[in-house]
Amino acid sequence: MNTKQPDPAEYPFGRKEVVDLEFKEAANALPKNLFETICAFLNMDGGLVVLGVADDGTVTGVAPEAVDRLVAEVASLSNNPTKLDPPHLLSPEKVEINGKMVIKIQVPTSSQVHQVGGHAYLRSNEGDYRLSGLNRIAGLVNRKMGIFSEQRVFPYLGISAFRADLFKKAYFLMRGHNDQHPWLDLPAEELLMLAGFMRKDHVTGKSSYTLASALMFGTDETIQNVAPGYKFDAILRLRDLERYDDRLQIYTNLIDAFDQLMGFIGKHLNDPFYLDGTQNISLRSRIFRELVSNIICHREYTSPAPATMIVYTDRVEFKNPNVPHCRGRIDPLHFTPFPKNPTICRFMSQIGRYEELGSGVRNVTRYHPFYAPGAPAPTFLDDDMFTTIVPLMPIGAVSTPQVTPQVTPQVTPQVISILDKAQQEVSASDLQIAIGLKDRVNFLKSYLEPCLSAGWIARTIPDKPRSSRQKYRLTDKGRAVLANAK
Repeated sequence: MNTKQPDPAEYPFGRKEVVDLEFKEAANALPKNLFETICAFLNMDGGLVVLGVADDGTVTGVAPEAVDRLVAEVASLSNNPTKLDPPHLLSPEKVEINGKMVIKIQVPTSSQVHQVGGHAYLRSNEGDYRLSGLNRIAGLVNRKMGIFSEQRVFPYLGISAFRADLFKKAYFLMRGHNDQHPWLDLPAEELLMLAGFMRKDHVTGKSSYTLASALMFGTDETIQNVAPGYKFDAILRLRDLERYDDRLQIYTNLIDAFDQLMGFIGKHLNDPFYLDGTQNISLRSRIFRELVSNIICHREYTSPAPATMIVYTDRVEFKNPNVPHCRGRIDPLHFTPFPKNPTICRFMSQIGRYEELGSGVRNVTRYHPFYAPGAPAPTFLDDDMFTTIVPLMPIGAVSTPQVTPQVTPQVTPQVISILDKAQQEVSASDLQIAIGLKDRVNFLKSYLEPCLSAGWIARTIPDKPRSSRQKYRLTDKGRAVLANAK
């Protein structure tokens, strides 16, 4: 909630109000109807509320001495079930416009039906209006259930279906992201309620745990019971395009799944040095954290198809089962992001594993030219399988012109590990362990033999290649490659 200077493309000041944009004057206090608008946005397709702006878009400002207090009030009231039922924790943001302070409240669409003062509100071009009649409320519930399967209720799930250690890990991550987070001292049952992992059945009036709760905190057995098709499949295909060089299949909870997928990325992709201004940042992390978050937060978990992440020599492909919102190729400069699992998205953002909606496409597009100079732009396709393709190098590029492409290995993290290990005389088994591959044939075919052919490493007993005492050492050429990579 730090003060930011506005980006004209992000903050639409000077525009008139529309169905997804609401201006409210708030010099010293929150407007009385603020939460009716927030409720309407949550129940519909989300929107942006800006405090300190008149209806015609004129910036009137919030009193400087009141800004921090109003920001805290919005966050506190949105987390209070007596004000917003069920609660939906919001994170207001302070913005300075021409010397005046305003408060931006980005409200996402929600997979639940929210009420203020016992009434549900919806949004139209004319503003907010109260939803009346059981039939209309039931229609809204059914609409959300048809779109957001994460809210599917499982009445037999009890607190014993969840792992206690995952709650501890979530609190730890939450504290690292925001040491003043209002959920830090909550017991597990209350956290599940406030985070949206329980849903009230509007027919029976009873509340039960949802599919989203099981995916986030459930034991592996619980997850397989509620989502039999759940799986993330991470594959490395550098040499063996029919099978794989390395593979990781993930069936566990979403918190640990994120770590395991990022571990696979860290194991198999380079992370070149890059300065963003004066700050050294990880391009690999900026790009692939977003994409891993996206396949976790936006996949359709009722589908039997797995979500896949495949690393090739020239690209990385992400595919996840999807309920398409617009179908077709996404233009990074002109698109409206839509959360497939709002509850999962929101909780992942609270523990620092997910940025704001739409940031994935923007950040990948922004940082990719520095990560893979000259490569084609990433592509995003919204279809029954949402597909993201991230090129790693220009098509037809050759790593080293002095050697034919057939015998020159790509300088991957695995190759760097081999060269680093071979600075001392080591066995082939030591080199295989260094890169974490279990398949001996793949190791020999994909890594050891290409490094030998390129002259980057050499046998210590060259005239007896099959000797039981055979070891490998780094050559001058390999030392130059290693120094350049580092």
